[in-house]
Amino acid sequence: MIIRQKSYARAGLIGNPSDGYFGKTISFIVRNFQAEIVLWESPHLEILPAARDHSIFDNIQALKEDVTAFGYYGGVRLLKATIKRFYDYCASSDIQLAQRNFTLQYQSNIPSQVGMAGSSAIITACLRALMEFYEVPIPKALQAKLILSVENDELQIPAGLQDRVIQAYEGVVFMDFNRQLMKDQGYGDYEELDPALLPPLYIAYSNGLSEGTEVFHNDIRGRFKRAEPNITEAMDTWADLAQQVRDLLLQNRGEEIAPLIDANFDLRMKNYQMSDGNMQMVRAARSCGASAKFTGSGGAIVGTYEGEDMYRSLCDQLEPLGLQVIKPLISEPTC
Repeated sequence: MIIRQKSYARAGLIGNPSDGYFGKTISFIVRNFQAEIVLWESPHLEILPAARDHSIFDNIQALKEDVTAFGYYGGVRLLKATIKRFYDYCASSDIQLAQRNFTLQYQSNIPSQVGMAGSSAIITACLRALMEFYEVPIPKALQAKLILSVENDELQIPAGLQDRVIQAYEGVVFMDFNRQLMKDQGYGDYEELDPALLPPLYIAYSNGLSEGTEVFHNDIRGRFKRAEPNITEAMDTWADLAQQVRDLLLQNRGEEIAPLIDANFDLRMKNYQMSDGNMQMVRAARSCGASAKFTGSGGAIVGTYEGEDMYRSLCDQLEPLGLQVIKPLISEPTC
């Protein structure tokens, strides 16, 4: 039997980066891009490398271009860490795993290092494949927590729960990471929203504008731990913006969320240092009348637009900057 499991890119619509700081966010899945795991039973446990894991290059320039596109680490370390954490979870939960081995391989077309959660998508798909292979059900909220532990605890990659929650649940999710909730149950409250409530959305991304998450978040985390007033107040404001958008969506007033999306980015701009390229993306989108903010850590933006003329204007403004503009596919096709 061959097992195939997928996980998709995601975009943070509002509230990020407060998800790592007991805030609130709304995120949605982006089915335009996916990571896929293929797993089958075999005599030994084997992880097959993908294209981004190779170490043979045509020349030194090819090596440089590969590192620029994918960083220094491929996906194999993500898979190893996921398998290890899955085993640890089962052991701590007194779940006996069948004495079976498997071969596993992955592929992903999620744009790398642009804040669309490509790494956690690989981990999520791998976890789903392991759950199916060993017939171990794990509640979605706990799946998200387990996926986060792969990155935080096994690989020391700083990250919040938002990406893992939306990739576990899919669709559109409002997330409340209230400090007391996180202390009492280890995860937040997650409310699934109807994607039909969203106004028209676009995403624009570039493989050359990423602001690595490790660099992007570390200083803010330190300032938050020191309780610097401007940072703690910003986290409260981002959480409030997410709450406002959630309330507007449930009132069928999605056309009113654009100023809140812009406010999310404007507050980020006050508290983070940003590259000129990332700033240029947002300015170009806003010059068309669209709203704009980062989908994650930089390198990609998300926002609302009004009508096809504005969408064409977005394409005309952003594509000459080397950006790809798409309409995100959120719901599963109905055929």
